[in-house]
Amino acid sequence: MREARDERARVRGAQRGSVSDLETLFRTHWPRAFRAAYLVTHDAAAAEDIAQESFLAALRALDRFDRRRPFGPWLHRIVVNRAIDWTRTRRLRAEVELADVLPAPPEASMAGDETFSALVRLSPEHRAVIVMRYLLEFTPGEIAEALDLPRGTVNSRLRRGLDALGDEL
Repeated sequence: MREARDERARVRGAQRGSVSDLETLFRTHWPRAFRAAYLVTHDAAAAEDIAQESFLAALRALDRFDRRRPFGPWLHRIVVNRAIDWTRTRRLRAEVELADVLPAPPEASMAGDETFSALVRLSPEHRAVIVMRYLLEFTPGEIAEALDLPRGTVNSRLRRGLDALGDEL
């Protein structure tokens, strides 16, 4: 409860232009924002760019942010949506550039991690909800709220994503 109050105070301060409050929000949320972007994109450079751009977008929209709500899920919504968009764009670019040549499945960055390799091969939508649920520990309700999706859609994507992971493994 105290953490939520402290975060609301930091958001208020950031909305008023406090650099220290802004820096605290950044330091608090950067690791999870980067991790979420990386787990969706599987590209460290892109994840860093996405996380940074997401923070900038959040800052630009901070005056419209409802301080009664937690900052983290709002920021993660921005991060995950941008990561999904980046992944879709990369996939489309690869299809255009390679024409009829199918790209090789990306290598896992964690040597020998078959699960991670299978996760990378999922669609961005399925990967995003699985990352948010099982790696970032969001509840299905929080995922639905963060991604602005009906809860049934989140549950469906979780189920289909897990089924696809099972098939891969």
